Amino acid sequence: MKYILLLLSLLCLIGNLNAQTNSTKPNIILILSDDAGYADFGFQGSKVMKTPALDKLASQSIVCPQAYVAGAVCGPSRAALLTGKYQQRFGFEENNVPGYMQNYQLADDDMGLPLDQKTIGNYMQEIGYKTGIIGKWHMGNTDQFHPSKRGFDFFYGFRGGARSYWPFDDSNPNHRKEDRMERGFKHFEEPEGYLTDVFAEETIQFIDAYQKEPFFLFLSFNAVHTPMHAKEEDLNEFPELEGKRKQLAAMTFTMDKACQSIFDHLKKSGLDKNTIIIYTNDNGGPTDANASDNSPLSGTKANHYEGGIRVPFVFHMPNNKKFPGEYLPSVSTLDLLPTCYALGGGEVENLEGIDGVNLLPYFKGDKSEVPHQTLYWKKENRGAIRDGNWKFLRFPDRPAELYDLSSDLSEVNNLADQYPEKIKEYYKMLFEWELTLARPRWQLQRKYEGAAMERIDKYKNNKVNNR
Repeated sequence: MKYILLLLSLLCLIGNLNAQTNSTKPNIILILSDDAGYADFGFQGSKVMKTPALDKLASQSIVCPQAYVAGAVCGPSRAALLTGKYQQRFGFEENNVPGYMQNYQLADDDMGLPLDQKTIGNYMQEIGYKTGIIGKWHMGNTDQFHPSKRGFDFFYGFRGGARSYWPFDDSNPNHRKEDRMERGFKHFEEPEGYLTDVFAEETIQFIDAYQKEPFFLFLSFNAVHTPMHAKEEDLNEFPELEGKRKQLAAMTFTMDKACQSIFDHLKKSGLDKNTIIIYTNDNGGPTDANASDNSPLSGTKANHYEGGIRVPFVFHMPNNKKFPGEYLPSVSTLDLLPTCYALGGGEVENLEGIDGVNLLPYFKGDKSEVPHQTLYWKKENRGAIRDGNWKFLRFPDRPAELYDLSSDLSEVNNLADQYPEKIKEYYKMLFEWELTLARPRWQLQRKYEGAAMERIDKYKNNKVNNR
């Protein structure tokens, strides 16, 4: 009996220690907006948009003006964020949209985040976190790619890449099945109300459900992606605007108010002092589609100019005065996985094969070098490198371009003719990086690969024989 009581005491002690350890882990909320313009926030300099909640958050946070995504469109960018890897390493080079390109011919059930890739959800679960994703998924429409099978304990949202902000009748043939709102796994039901508000309400419910244990929540807004659906009351806030720009302003304001409701609830619940909030965007704004503003950057969503790949980035650690208000070196959304993992107590050295870095020692000043001397981008034959302040762009249909971002943020003065040796160097660097990447997984049906290789071998043999 004495030994049994001793064992029980030890078990209780271990349980208490574990509880104490969990209670000291910070909660983490990662907020991702969709297709927002680089300049379309007050903290980014906008005099038109109304974003008081995010502006206040930024004023109390680390803001990174040189933050990048790894992909210039939604799906690849999110794949990189979720895995901490360049998405091309596992063949996720294009949006996983059937018919997106004629040569991308795999069936729907083969198009998604590859099943052999671990996500930030998997890693956070391993260190004791309850994980959730609310909003847009876009990592595969069929059951095998479902968030509940990819490291997330909770899911409320839709599997596709864009949908109506208002409830719809899913019997309508114009509505895709991946657009249906889903709770958990295969519990489909359209909510009442405007979708951005619904996602905020679901976030508050998630916080209440998991506030006694550390949680990691990925709040993946579809705002401000098309369709351009705005609430009448928020449209009225911008009488000086018209058209898409007016709709975008209203949609952005609604999203900001949704964030404010979450921040208010954290404070009311007493969780604000132990909750880290990260806000960023998935790619540059598509200036034609939603009238977003990426100034002073050139370019837009889907290209590799700064306006396609540089995004707002706010990192909020409550009650921490050690970090700078602004961190100038380049960072990437690739860094979110190792940084969140480190915040939760994970040993970043145990993460294998990732391209991101833990930003905390850089923010604190423990590491004086920059997080990334070199960053890469690729989509089909197009590619780009940022190396220090140099920006190199490769195109399939015109000569390469070279810019010095320290003096030419808008990429106006092409210096390629002045630095031919640098152009050669960057061509080689990009090619060598590409040799480490996988073939896009849905570029061709596998049944064609054998015939394609036979044609290549035949071409090589003919070339040798004709010398």
